[in-house]
Amino acid sequence: MPPTELRCVIDTNVLISAALFADSIPGQVLRHVLRHGSLLASPRTLTELAEVLGRPKLDRYLTWPEREHFLAALADRVELVEPDLELAVCRDPDDNAILELAVAGRAAAIIAGDPDLLALHPFQGIPILSPRSFTETLMAGG
Repeated sequence: MPPTELRCVIDTNVLISAALFADSIPGQVLRHVLRHGSLLASPRTLTELAEVLGRPKLDRYLTWPEREHFLAALADRVELVEPDLELAVCRDPDDNAILELAVAGRAAAIIAGDPDLLALHPFQGIPILSPRSFTETLMAGG
């Protein structure tokens, strides 16, 4: 798959896993997408990521400077998309934001760990893959 076609949305829980464990499968997925394509984000998904990174339960895993660095570095690398549609497919509005971003950004894939999102695979022709499935399919050819 040529780099220009690898336009991906990675959901918040996968990004958090990548921040916590750089060598994990989510970390590998994030690095692959950043090296070989475009990571799509919207103001809403970046806000959600910042909110989750700010939770006290992450204190024992990441320092504040580590969280700030991860968020700033990621924000510098994403392709910012402002979705012009509103979907009400999922019970969780944050999941709808992922779908809106993927459709508006013409994503090649959504990488998600959320069972509610994975159950929608594919969504409007966009594959929704777990990090492991992504590594087994798209990364193998990328």
